[in-house]
Amino acid sequence: MAEIDALVSTLRDTLQSASQGGGEKFRIRHAERGKLFVRDRIDLILDAETAFLELSPLAAHGLYGGEVPGAGIVTGIGMIHDQPCMIIANDATVKGGSFFAETVRKHSRAQEIAQEHRLPCIYLVDCGGAFLPEQDRVFPDRDHFGGAFWRQCQMSAEGIPQISVVFGGCTAGGAYIPALSDQVIMVRGTGRIHLGGPPIVKAAINEVVDGETLGGADMQTTVSGVSDHIAPDEITALQKLREIVANLGDGRRIAPPSMPPVPPKADHGTPQDHAPVDLKRPTDMRALIHSMVDGSELSEFKPDYGSTLITGFARIHGYPVGILANDGALFSESSVKGAHFIELCDQRQIPLIFLQNITGFMVGTEAERGGIAKHSAKLVYAVATARVPKYTVIVGGSYGAGNYGMCGRGFRPRFLFSWPNARIATMSPDVASTVVTELRRASLKGSASKQDIAELDAKTRAQFEAQSDPYYATARLWDDGIIEPNQTRDVLGLCIALGAGLEQDTGPRPVYRM
Repeated sequence: MAEIDALVSTLRDTLQSASQGGGEKFRIRHAERGKLFVRDRIDLILDAETAFLELSPLAAHGLYGGEVPGAGIVTGIGMIHDQPCMIIANDATVKGGSFFAETVRKHSRAQEIAQEHRLPCIYLVDCGGAFLPEQDRVFPDRDHFGGAFWRQCQMSAEGIPQISVVFGGCTAGGAYIPALSDQVIMVRGTGRIHLGGPPIVKAAINEVVDGETLGGADMQTTVSGVSDHIAPDEITALQKLREIVANLGDGRRIAPPSMPPVPPKADHGTPQDHAPVDLKRPTDMRALIHSMVDGSELSEFKPDYGSTLITGFARIHGYPVGILANDGALFSESSVKGAHFIELCDQRQIPLIFLQNITGFMVGTEAERGGIAKHSAKLVYAVATARVPKYTVIVGGSYGAGNYGMCGRGFRPRFLFSWPNARIATMSPDVASTVVTELRRASLKGSASKQDIAELDAKTRAQFEAQSDPYYATARLWDDGIIEPNQTRDVLGLCIALGAGLEQDTGPRPVYRM
């Protein structure tokens, strides 16, 4: 318990530090300009006493010398006039709200979630465009900045509202966020939109003009018509935004659960009590499940077959779910059991939850002769083609192809979160160091010295330890954020609620049988 408590405490401290944006110096300068901080803006538009599900708060953690906390942008889902909305808000205290590679990925990931759940997108724009020294990682490729604009156009064409409030300078690519929105509000005195700022205009056509004349709120609202509304200050602009959302018509509403929520039974403890910190030791995954689900009730499917994969039906906050949880390596039996269970849930339109603590699929002569490649492919196929919403939490290790079979990022779960004790890599540091050193011995045919092998072992072990760390993963947006184990039930409840009520593919589909 002490180990996981320490990891949770570190997570809280790290999140608190990241929430401060660019640091005290830039926060003071921001406030002196009469501007609200990004999280205060979000608080002012959300319904009182409602949750805000923040996404990837530690994006770019540890990158760029630690100077781009949160990748300079805050994204998350909150309620505005009882309607769930995706909020994408620049933090101008971080490099002026400029876009780095991770900023683009975080922005685009938020749009992807919004499009899948048909959530109105609210852009709180205070953006300096691409960070020019990083332009080759931000500008030209398909999934760079242009991809975010493409997705914005697609959502607008699908009837998913796109609304922008402009608080600061929106230059170059940053100008397209409001320009492509369905409705735009600008704040007088600080809000500006221009494809080319004064320095670019001077360099391009030798015209000398100030920023307010070029693209200020008054000009863009009364002359060009780029903006639809002008506000004298930020608070008025945010009030106008809430008014617009209130008049969107019949938008997305969260469908209530079919059963009233029931908390887990206290005698099963909390998820944090069962978090696997030492991944070499077995964890009571059933106890973990019981600590998370309604009434601590799990109706297991095939409990006496393929026992290294737990499968069963339960409820979370009143919503029915199908749970797959690792209780050891995946064998042929557990793989086909998982495929069968997924097909059942898909037929019955029950969302799937994957709790990953997996070393991978079983290897060795016996496993190969038993058809592990064929049977593991059945599980992978079932995961990839399931039509129901999928949600993944990495509660321990996530190694090798087991990551795929348990719906890793590549298999498009609606959301994927990690715990602070999680690890993700092609293999564990112990296995990786053994594999690499054995390959080195084989390539040198026994001529490698003990010192060379020891140095290679230490180097490989250090690399895999660093790269499997959950903060390394979340900084690169391999997940949607690190969450505390005890937050998992509520976070999953919010995510499942977002998917409830959406149209599902209900066409005929056979149930997989062994």
